[in-house]
Amino acid sequence: MLQITYTKDARKFLKRQPRDVANRILDAIENLPFGDVKKLKNSDLYRLRVGKYRVIFDRRGVVINVIEIDSRGQIYK
Repeated sequence: MLQITYTKDARKFLKRQPRDVANRILDAIENLPFGDVKKLKNSDLYRLRVGKYRVIFDRRGVVINVIEIDSRGQIYK
């Protein structure tokens, strides 16, 4: 069983979203490592694609730390 932790910024982003969007993102995170996951270049981080949103996370064994969630155009800035 994976343990999932969220940074303050990730929790804050989810609270600002409509309930259906937040639930869709949370469902995708719960289904990790399945989904559209890619390793980011020059980094130990991964990204999960959920529609127009991206979830940046770090995986250390059975712990997944969700670092940031944002829309596709804003996340990589």
